[in-house]
This record gives sequence, structure tokens and C-alpha cells, in this order.
Amino acid sequence: MARQGLDALDGRMLRLLRERPREGLLEIARRLGVARGTLQARLDRLAESGVVTGFGPDVDVAALGHGVEAFTTFEVDQPARAAIVARLRAVPQILEARIVTGPGDIWCRIAGTSNQHVQQVIDHVLEVPGVRRSTTVIALSAVIPYRVQPLVDEVAGGSRNPDTRRGRGVTESRSGG
Repeated sequence: MARQGLDALDGRMLRLLRERPREGLLEIARRLGVARGTLQARLDRLAESGVVTGFGPDVDVAALGHGVEAFTTFEVDQPARAAIVARLRAVPQILEARIVTGPGDIWCRIAGTSNQHVQQVIDHVLEVPGVRRSTTVIALSAVIPYRVQPLVDEVAGGSRNPDTRRGRGVTESRSGG
């Protein structure tokens, strides 16, 4: 099970590792004012607990020629779900798939070279036995790309945004009343 909380040093360490992914641990430790062994032990603990899930480079799929991003929900026959998921894993353009609640059953993030390419990927999935129908939206732009650091900052107690500190969420109204 993932660790529930982070302390301020964990938060600062994760921020520096994300901001400076090619910088060595010795330099990160120096910047934080801790021993390299302390930093390594904390990083190992966070990895073992499932908080830190990877160390690889982030890849921009648009730079790979797949500049169209689509979000597709597939309605599926529940008994066939495991087989369908296995087939989805074999489609390289499916970047992410999740079982969801609501009108659909499986939500997929798809990268394509064009709208037509995305349609081909969807048509390929619709051929899988047990997949009944799909609903797709095409992303026009990313106004907030995938991020975790603001949440890490809040959990670690060092939020940089006063409106997102504990107890103050984005649903809170700033108008009088």
C-alpha cells in the first residue's frame, strides 16, 4: 500500500528531482542540505512504498509524430473485459486505459498521427469480441498537462499556492456570501 503522507523534506526532494532529472543525487542532497545517504534512503523508501513509480524520461508523443490525442470510452460486455484489456495492451497507440464508472466501461487515452489514424485505432478495438460501442473526444490543447508536483507540495505541507492548502479546494467560492 502506498505511503499516506510526505514530510517537507520529501516534498522538496521530489520537486528537485522532477525539476532537475539529470542532476545527480549528490548535487540534489547538497542543495537540500542533507547527506547523500539520507536522500538515497528516502528515495528508496518512497519507491518501495509505491509513491515514486519511475525514473525514466518523459516522452512527448507529439514529437514522435502522434500529435492527435483522443479520449475514448468503450462500452464492453463485462465477462469479456479481461480479454478486451489484454487486446488493448497490444495496441501501441493506447497510452493509458482505465476501468471507469458511468456510461462507459473502459476509458482509453489514444495517440494518433491524424484524426483518421485515431479512427483506425478505434475501429481496430471495436473489432474485438465483447466491445459494443465507443464514444470519443479529441483534445484540442492541454491547458494543464499531467502533473503531480502541486499535489506533492500540498501533501508534504509546503503548498506554494495558498488557495490549495489543506481545507481550501478549488470548489471554494471567492465571492462574498
